[in-house]
Amino acid sequence: MAISVFDLFKVGIGPSSSHTVGPMRAAFLFVSRLHDADLLHRVAAVRCELFGSLGATGHGHGSVRAVVLGLSGEQPHLVDPVEAEPIAAAVRAGGRIALAGKHTVPFSVDDDVVLHRRARLSFHSNGMVFTAHDEHGHLVERREYYSVGGGFVVDEDETGEPVLREDPTPARHPFTSGDELVAIARAHGLRISDVMLANEAVWRPEQETRAGLLHLWSVMRECVERGSTTPGVLPGGLRVRRRAADLRRRLDEEDGAGVAAQAMDRVTLHALAVNEENAAGGRVVTAPTNGAAGIVPAVLLHAAASVRGFDDDAVVRFLLTAGAVGLLFKRNASISGADVGCQGEVGSACSMAAAGLAELLGGSPEQVENAAEIGIEHNLGLTCDPVGGLVQIPCIERNAVASVKAITAARMAVRGDGVHHVSLDKAIRTMRETGADMKVKYKETARGGLALTVVEC
Repeated sequence: MAISVFDLFKVGIGPSSSHTVGPMRAAFLFVSRLHDADLLHRVAAVRCELFGSLGATGHGHGSVRAVVLGLSGEQPHLVDPVEAEPIAAAVRAGGRIALAGKHTVPFSVDDDVVLHRRARLSFHSNGMVFTAHDEHGHLVERREYYSVGGGFVVDEDETGEPVLREDPTPARHPFTSGDELVAIARAHGLRISDVMLANEAVWRPEQETRAGLLHLWSVMRECVERGSTTPGVLPGGLRVRRRAADLRRRLDEEDGAGVAAQAMDRVTLHALAVNEENAAGGRVVTAPTNGAAGIVPAVLLHAAASVRGFDDDAVVRFLLTAGAVGLLFKRNASISGADVGCQGEVGSACSMAAAGLAELLGGSPEQVENAAEIGIEHNLGLTCDPVGGLVQIPCIERNAVASVKAITAARMAVRGDGVHHVSLDKAIRTMRETGADMKVKYKETARGGLALTVVEC
């Protein structure tokens, strides 16, 4: 057991977990390091260089603003999305930044945040280098960080190790594969969520885990509400119209006409609402990334409306089951679009949501694993090709389609007996290998696929 469910599901702001949340966290870690080492007072200048996918799509993904916020002492789960842009704008206009909110130095957003559009660092495509100099130009500190997907950040001391280092705390039911997870559940007569809940207990009391998951659920619902009631146009230059508010109004006017069709339309609505909020820089829950943040809440809201006896315990079970599957993707492949394409983001989220719903539908551990496998199998090879480097086209619609796909996967699995030819482990391995074979231009660089075709048109 290397990570917690709360590492996979984190509160942050849009539009990207790897390109916004990660860089903000890295910048915060850098200035915190300076502060803790009592070096902050010596700093007269700071500089950040973004490489690889971060450099290629940094403006569209909000990476520059994120770095400014992080250097200012803001954190992704605490910063007010409404205040984020004014904070960054004030730094740009004033030409000065208060590092960690404590020590003010000259700072030019355009000159001191450098985007290397073609160069990359060796460890991962989402690389960053932060440097601090004193008034004589002497180096005070230099640090490399890597945003490895889902808001996870590692620094240069960790690059010789696996992206996920083993937590020294022994889990009650450790597992590293889907086969192991199902075997543990079967041997102990547990559901997948029970296994995950027992493992979470090594970090905190069960009630804290439950309360934390219910808090995430409340943030998800607030995000859906904001997204489905806010009209307008998304930022970034593409002039993409927000559709969720209009769709909600029309569905409310229909008042349940065509119940089955309305149910699927509501799923689409909820996914669109979350990802429009994400694209606008609003507060979302990474699930497991920002770019795929709409799928888990859309499917969970579908469960709330359709599963008999749905309650808080069902929310906890859903998120724990989804988290168990997400852990496998993070450990054995990747959830980073810059690493393996969108199959690692939307594909992983589809698989996670399918597993969560399958458990609520009464699925056995084998059926839950089957649902997760179906969810990823039919997203294999999905490229990450955001038009204009913005998390809008095709990202927003892709979440809606994957949400419906997750529901189909779950229902197919629970109608079967759990026996299937392709295991979840094999599908995850295939995703990893497919990502390795995928050309770099299809990995969140905005230099291939739809991103190139739309520009040419």
